[in-house]
Amino acid sequence: MALVPYEETAGVGLQKFHKPLATFSFANHTIQIRQDWRQLGVAAVVWDAAVVLSTYLEMGAVELRGCSAVELGAGTGLVGIVAALLGAHVTITDRKVALEFLKSNVQANLPPHIQPKAVVKELTWGQNLGSYSPGEFDLILGADIIYLEETFADLLQTLEHLSSNRSVILLACRIRYERDNNFLAMLERQFTVSKVHYDPEKDVHIYKAQKRNQREDL
Repeated sequence: MALVPYEETAGVGLQKFHKPLATFSFANHTIQIRQDWRQLGVAAVVWDAAVVLSTYLEMGAVELRGCSAVELGAGTGLVGIVAALLGAHVTITDRKVALEFLKSNVQANLPPHIQPKAVVKELTWGQNLGSYSPGEFDLILGADIIYLEETFADLLQTLEHLSSNRSVILLACRIRYERDNNFLAMLERQFTVSKVHYDPEKDVHIYKAQKRNQREDL
């Protein structure tokens, strides 16, 4: 989502972001993601959270066949691509400036018969929500989208708009700073939140959230 300098880019691990291609194997497919750190920064590299969330989906943690899914702040599109390969109908979103890059990765990695199941579409959190029906999606996916405090209110508004009482939200992230915990606390005011997976090697958590029903709030 954010096209800004990232605080964790110095030193160890930076080199992988400068590789023009990152290669993965998911859903019996080899996926080659084009990266472009110099032009688009954090939106154009594959973060560990995307890999962990893709692995979690491949494990069959949620039923994806025929599922209506959306990926928020998709960046390179890895999670949305994997969800489509696993049978979901996916809307893969990011800000307008990142869409052409995102679209190129989606088109390069989905076979022709699956491409109609994946739509790349603009979504700036808290802004063009009128382009999306309330409660439109069964599954809402986000990988490493919790890091800019000034976006938290807009992200919450977006999650609230896109989800119904039946929707499942899966957010994969590292807990790096106190503000990350602050977002989870904000999320818990509107959603039931639980941690469903942790990858100790990559230090990535996956949180599941669902709208609180009115009876719970009484």
